[in-house]
Amino acid sequence: MDTLAVLELMKQVAAEVITPRFRALADGEVIEKNPGDLVTVADREAEVLITRALLAAHPDAVVLGEEAHAADHSVLDRYLAAEHAFTVDPVDGTKNFVHGNPDHAVMIAETVGGETVRGWIWQPEHEVAWVVERGAGVERNGERVTRRPVGDEEDPRGVTSIWSLRGHTLDGLPALKPSWVCCGVDYPKLIEGEIDYILYSRSNAWDHAPGSLMVTEVGGFVGHLDGTTYGPRSTRPGMVVAADRATYRAVQRRMPQELASR
Repeated sequence: MDTLAVLELMKQVAAEVITPRFRALADGEVIEKNPGDLVTVADREAEVLITRALLAAHPDAVVLGEEAHAADHSVLDRYLAAEHAFTVDPVDGTKNFVHGNPDHAVMIAETVGGETVRGWIWQPEHEVAWVVERGAGVERNGERVTRRPVGDEEDPRGVTSIWSLRGHTLDGLPALKPSWVCCGVDYPKLIEGEIDYILYSRSNAWDHAPGSLMVTEVGGFVGHLDGTTYGPRSTRPGMVVAADRATYRAVQRRMPQELASR
């Protein structure tokens, strides 16, 4: 599927099974997979529709969907070994979606040989589409987007979804604020310049493969707390998403070990 066709697929699926349920979820349409980990019928139906379309166009690819992985962890092994694969997060920010918060998104990434080559984020309630192709930059609703590095005289502004780190100060940097609890919103906020870095505890490919390529294409850097570069096959915990490599290094070296392990 070409890049615009994938975006249209995301928009169509959202219009069909996600948006009609926004602020209209019925009793029984929200399920707790694990304590505090929610899934809705919209997540499951959207993932089925997206996966079916991707496999129809690319029958030899592996599709790693968040909900498919929840049902069968072995799909991760197939994804990690695949030459050609897609990741699908049908409703990123499910808690936001359940609670009537418009900050949720549909996300897809394509990987070849273990490298992300294309990525898509569709924010249906904001009607904003983010698209990236490796080496071709990032577009927001069809317009090319750039991001300047953090200035030498500026203190980088950070956010995190790690509850225990919210309000924490990293060796003189401004206190960490809460993220939008949705990678499909967090990454675009960094690209737009609203924040300069993000701390995450988990590195699930369906959460990070699309946005990490976008950040990289605008000059940013995404790495783990041990100093290694993030990739769509990374499974180690702890990530710093930064507007530039200098900001990544400044944050990474300030992370105390007891905080890095949270």
